[in-house]
Amino acid sequence: MDGKATAAAVRGEVAAEVARLVDAHGETARPGLAVVIVGERKDSQTYVRAKRRACEEVGISSFGFELPEETTQEALQDVVRELNARQDVHGILVQLPLPEHIDDEKVLDGIEIGKDVDGFHPLNIGRLCMSGRTPPLFVPCTPKGCVELMDRYGVDVEGKNVVVIGRSNIVGLPLAMLLLHRNATVTICHSRTRDTSAKVKEADIVVAACGIPKFVDKSWLKKDAVVVDVGINAVDDPSKKRGYRLVGDVDYEGAAEVASFITPVPGGVGPMTIAMLLTNTVEACKRHLPAK
Repeated sequence: MDGKATAAAVRGEVAAEVARLVDAHGETARPGLAVVIVGERKDSQTYVRAKRRACEEVGISSFGFELPEETTQEALQDVVRELNARQDVHGILVQLPLPEHIDDEKVLDGIEIGKDVDGFHPLNIGRLCMSGRTPPLFVPCTPKGCVELMDRYGVDVEGKNVVVIGRSNIVGLPLAMLLLHRNATVTICHSRTRDTSAKVKEADIVVAACGIPKFVDKSWLKKDAVVVDVGINAVDDPSKKRGYRLVGDVDYEGAAEVASFITPVPGGVGPMTIAMLLTNTVEACKRHLPAK
């Protein structure tokens, strides 16, 4: 499953929708995303640049806020409060992880739920965990991207046995809930799970999101399983100019021999995560438009 090509298609759709909104309502209807980063982590800076570049590509206004490492809890929460009040900001993203002295839960709780385009506000997560009730305004971007990618490749999860490896609040848990809502039978494996490989062997669909390079081996997979690899890990590789290469949580070369569909790393789930951030931002903007 080519996440890079699929994400490009999604970005094209988003760009068309942004143009339609601006044409119909004027510049005040141009979606705006504020991206806040604290500190100078190289990986976080790379992710932020990619997100802002994607915004510019589709016509979404992006506002960058780069705060020093020593920024206090209160100062960061003040920035969030100011962004909540801005009419030209429809989505707010605080890049994680934050420095250790900052309580990220308090920061994320302070984002207005209608601007929580990352889908991490407890009300959005809580709604995701309830059936037959008001759905969340936003779903976390990586789980949403996994499901969207499978949808576009015609992978039907209803009635399927799905194993999700990893239970993080960002990927594993929300993805499991999304799949349950689509009538999949979901098993979550984690660091205390006994005999993970035996559970994976029973799965029609495997989602690896544990952060361990090549954790899932070819021998774990049944023939024609669908494999979604969320992991992105840097491993030493002297043959590369930068001294390392990126691999997923699945041994791609081996797994590709038995899987019916598999996502590569890089170029799989990563681009879809950013594409879903764009779609969430457009949806946030549309909710702020006056009703006709």
